[in-house]
Amino acid sequence: MFGPHVMEAEVLQNLEPKADVAAQQCALAYLEQLKNSEAGWQFCMNNLTRGMNQENHLRFFCFQVVEHYIRNHYNHENLAEQQRVREFLSCWIQLQCSQLGRQEATFLRNKAAQVFALVFVRDYPLFWADFFGDLIKTLSFGPQAVDIYVRVLKAIDSEVADQDIIRTHQEAERNAAIKNAMRGSCVEKLVESWYHILKTYETSNPELVNQCLEVIGAYVSWIDIALVANDRFIALLLSLLHMIESRESAADCLHDIISKGMEPLDKLQLIETLVPVLQNSGILKPLEDDETEFSCKLSRLVNGIGLNLIDAHNKLSKSGSAEQVALLQNAVERKVPIMIEFLSNDYDDVSAAVLEFAKEYIHMLKGKVMLTEEQLGYARSLLLTVVHKMKYDESYRFEQEGEDEATFQEFRKQLKVLFDNLAGVNKELVIEYVSEFTTNTLSEWRTASFQNVEIAIYLLYLMGEAIPASGGNHFSGDHTKVSAMQTMMHVLVTCDVSHYPHPAVTLQYVETVVRYEKFFNTEPEHIPYVLTAFLDQRGVRNSSPLVRSRCAYLFSRFVKCLRTLIQPYIKEILGPLQYLLVLVPPENGSSLISEDDQLYLYEAAAVMIVSGAFGAQQKGMLMSNMLIPVMDKFKTLVSQLLVEMDEQKQELLAQSLCHAMAVTSRASKAFTNHQTMKSCCCVPIFIEAMKVFLGCLQIPTQSRILQSGVRQFLHRMVVCLEEEVLPYIPQASEGLLKGNDIRSIQEYIPLIVQIIAKFKLSWVFQKEVIPFLQQVFMPIVNAIFSALSLPVEENDEQGKREKQLLQRNYFQFIAAVVTNNISEVLNAQESRFLEQVMISIIRGAVDFPDPVAQKTCFSILRKLVDLWGGKEQPHGFTQFIYKNIVPACFMAPLKSTFDLSDAQTSLALAESAMCLKTILQKHGDEFVNYLHAEYLPTLQISPHLIDEYCQALKAENKVFKNYVKVFFQQAKT
Repeated sequence: MFGPHVMEAEVLQNLEPKADVAAQQCALAYLEQLKNSEAGWQFCMNNLTRGMNQENHLRFFCFQVVEHYIRNHYNHENLAEQQRVREFLSCWIQLQCSQLGRQEATFLRNKAAQVFALVFVRDYPLFWADFFGDLIKTLSFGPQAVDIYVRVLKAIDSEVADQDIIRTHQEAERNAAIKNAMRGSCVEKLVESWYHILKTYETSNPELVNQCLEVIGAYVSWIDIALVANDRFIALLLSLLHMIESRESAADCLHDIISKGMEPLDKLQLIETLVPVLQNSGILKPLEDDETEFSCKLSRLVNGIGLNLIDAHNKLSKSGSAEQVALLQNAVERKVPIMIEFLSNDYDDVSAAVLEFAKEYIHMLKGKVMLTEEQLGYARSLLLTVVHKMKYDESYRFEQEGEDEATFQEFRKQLKVLFDNLAGVNKELVIEYVSEFTTNTLSEWRTASFQNVEIAIYLLYLMGEAIPASGGNHFSGDHTKVSAMQTMMHVLVTCDVSHYPHPAVTLQYVETVVRYEKFFNTEPEHIPYVLTAFLDQRGVRNSSPLVRSRCAYLFSRFVKCLRTLIQPYIKEILGPLQYLLVLVPPENGSSLISEDDQLYLYEAAAVMIVSGAFGAQQKGMLMSNMLIPVMDKFKTLVSQLLVEMDEQKQELLAQSLCHAMAVTSRASKAFTNHQTMKSCCCVPIFIEAMKVFLGCLQIPTQSRILQSGVRQFLHRMVVCLEEEVLPYIPQASEGLLKGNDIRSIQEYIPLIVQIIAKFKLSWVFQKEVIPFLQQVFMPIVNAIFSALSLPVEENDEQGKREKQLLQRNYFQFIAAVVTNNISEVLNAQESRFLEQVMISIIRGAVDFPDPVAQKTCFSILRKLVDLWGGKEQPHGFTQFIYKNIVPACFMAPLKSTFDLSDAQTSLALAESAMCLKTILQKHGDEFVNYLHAEYLPTLQISPHLIDEYCQALKAENKVFKNYVKVFFQQAKT
């Protein structure tokens, strides 16, 4: 059936990438048959050892077939078949090393090594005790054999010792037995072979040397360290550290050696023996600029040395003597100057490699009651180094940040952690240094580089987190810190550094003055200067879009934080701000301030108006002066949209209309519980705006965009206005529901729920809104039913989420109507329609696997029982309780999808229990008798358990809820 002719003529041809898809699939299917056939593995082994003229992808497949056989059948084969596999491996190596054969591609050699490893873990030590002896014998074949040897050893490590791979218990036991057998019989031979390889190919074949070093690094974690950490090996590694092609691998190997798990004092002896040798060889220091990669490796080695010593120190701190702890403490501190040298390297990659050592050393210092002079010196050196490394490079692109910039920002965050921790070690040191550096630099900012000026302000900014203050007020409490902060902030706002012509400095300046806004409680005379800086060419009129955008947001925050203190300057501020509030039509292109940033400016302007020392009438007038131009622009845009035929321009106009509504909404955020829209005489202007904005719902084009803008505006008006908003709700709702599409309905429901919740007790609501709700209730419900009935593709996750969201919104809508005591909306519906709604709630409680929705449904049913479960009830509701609500309270928790261990599901279960308690309140013993005699027996529950359940039902609510959970847990087991 299978033969070389088939492999060469058909399979090989059709497996080539250039073959068409159908032919490839046919060939793959055929080869799958080969993989699963009894003789396929033998054929593939023969194919792999009869020469290497086949294409690589075909040889790879042959190795896959052999791998499949070894994984699934090898253990069950007879000894002859297993011996055949071993002979194949030997033959394949010989073929690789013969002059007649050519060496396999790298990926094929790796696959072959994996096959070797799979046979090894099945045969060693019982069936192939001399596996390594046989393998070592092949080394005499030359470098190609050595290459295979080290790849096989790496593959074996992956199968047996790699800690990153999750193993089964059985595999873990097998691997432990293999390693024990290797330690007892062959590890010394392996180590000798490694030394031989390193020595033989030290200068002639660095690639083999590097691979061998990688093997040593992997195996050293579980073999006797003395086999490698000895004079002979260390001398060889030191030699390799001076060879350009091998030095990086040698550094990694040394890192693996010193990272081997061992007792603290043994680790100390290992490192203290190794480090002086490395220092005497001139290794442990950063190298020239063109040797960055090796410097990174050396930095990683230093990091490993430090972390291992600190780990040993921490272990001995719990169980060792004071003398032993002191030994390790001294050992750590002797390495700190080396770490600082690497940390201060000009290349961030080199610095980053020792960050963990620096962090752990600082953490060690934080545990000291008092620092020695030497430790204080190290802390200061680390502080200076961290500050130096935080500075921006000349090549940093502030306006076009890319991957390099993102990497630096992440590095800066890590340096900030060191800075914060140093403040935890000795805050006086940090305060003194930052105060001196910042004050001196800002005093001479005109002649300083932007890097120094930016870092001076940034350090002041960091003080807020490095040395926290009670209530966030850094200008009260600790005198030393307060004095320093007061001095630095005074210098910052008086030295004119805000004029420095670099965006990084400007951004850090505004971030800092806003973070420390409480400074202006003590020196309010500087507020006008800062406000001016925000609004002129230094801030929102800056040439940098990045600066303009950030300043718009921070200006809004600054105004809101200091709304009381800025009152004397409001009139002067509103003047220059007015120009920035002008809405730019789409045909004018981009403006100085983006639309998003303009929202912050409108909010800031509104806050100043509302909190200003003006009379109520004047506040209303100022708000009108700000918003009337918005409405005028809105009307102009509406006129343009009505005649515009180009769809793209229509969309731009619609978005501009939404922006006009958005800035008006944002202005309403200025009102508070104490300064309401009504008390500021601003109701008329916002009502007028609402009338104008609602008109856009009649525009036949771009309705979805416009509806979204109106809806968001109405959400804000419901919050800020009182009953004045209600007469406009029916008109707004008709416009928002126009077209009856499901998205409009879905997005309308949260709005009407908000309105119901706020105004349910208002007589205006009863007069204006309830009649409208009675009219639109069933059309909304039917539209939702129609949408929910549409099928969703099995793999359409987005469609499933939208359907779930719609279902939740529907239940929230019904819940809002029922739980807010406006059941007259339901009472006005025809009984057949009302029954549809009721059944949908039952289905939601039982069949909809969403605990949030289920809880809502049980809440609705509970409220309905409370409203209608007494003597005055709609016809047939008692029957509905017994035939639908009661079964739902049992059927839902019994569903396999009802996860009783889930917190949300537990809330749904508790709500269903309270639903039953409400039925008990309304129907008393009649309900208990129904459960006892009629319903519970249908669930095949024992009489004893029925008695227990009915007794629990009469208990307190908390007791019954706890019982119900246990009841259903037992019922589902």
